[in-house]
Amino acid sequence: MATVLTDADLPELIDAAGTVAVCRDAILAAHRGELAAPPRVHAELGDGDLIYTAGRLGDRWYGYRSYDTIAGGEQLVVVHDASDGSVAGIAIGRDLGRMRTGAIGGVAADALAAPSASTMGIIGTGPQAWMQLWAIGAVRPLSRVRVYSRNSERRHAFAANAAERYGIDVQAVNTPEAAVEGAEIVVLATSSAEPVLHTAAIDSEAFVTTLGPKQYGRAEFDVSLAERARLVTTDSVAQLHAYDPPFVLAGTPHEGRIVSLGAVLDGEAPTTPGALFCSVGLAGTEAYLLARLVGLG
Repeated sequence: MATVLTDADLPELIDAAGTVAVCRDAILAAHRGELAAPPRVHAELGDGDLIYTAGRLGDRWYGYRSYDTIAGGEQLVVVHDASDGSVAGIAIGRDLGRMRTGAIGGVAADALAAPSASTMGIIGTGPQAWMQLWAIGAVRPLSRVRVYSRNSERRHAFAANAAERYGIDVQAVNTPEAAVEGAEIVVLATSSAEPVLHTAAIDSEAFVTTLGPKQYGRAEFDVSLAERARLVTTDSVAQLHAYDPPFVLAGTPHEGRIVSLGAVLDGEAPTTPGALFCSVGLAGTEAYLLARLVGLG
């Protein structure tokens, strides 16, 4: 019988550090050709899509995640035992996908942020921003966080909740520039179709990760963010190239600079201060995480 997990089950099974470790393994497996992780597939259904990401780890398992742009409903992750095709695990809810996205950001921060980095600036206060704090806090000794979003009530609530949960100095600020001033780690996690801050406000040595829109004509950051970066990396180069409209750096001198995070982890690309990480959601990582949780390895 398949193991069925809900959001309520996940905190008892794995923590932030463990999730980061699993996602690191998944990114390395994809880079080494062990994890098949093609770009996501969209099924158009009238005024919304049903979207699938899939992956396969050799002869051990294969699986997928499905989610929608119709009602923003619960997501479904399914993993099959490759030895006989049986369904080994099912996850229903929203948190497994959020944990995996946060953990990918944690992997990137662990590889590219200064080892002693303790200050963070966050633009955005939604679930993705929260999970970046959750994951990055597991790999860096965060002591000060500044957060900004357009909604004053939400940013103050985020700061209060984070300070209480993590016991660190978290403050809501009134401008995005104030959030990133002096920050060693910068997180952009918005739904904005326009750049959310002036690149010049970010310290030249800071590690920056962006989770929101990053397509031509709809991006939360300006091309100048890549210009300041000494390294531009992503969890899935294939997904970046599959964007339609194209990735915001397509056709610019920076497009050819993009390397996979897996190459960085494997020592094939150098780490450097001032790196930019473009998180796009490596396919197969939700199934990879579920496979670990249900014992498929």
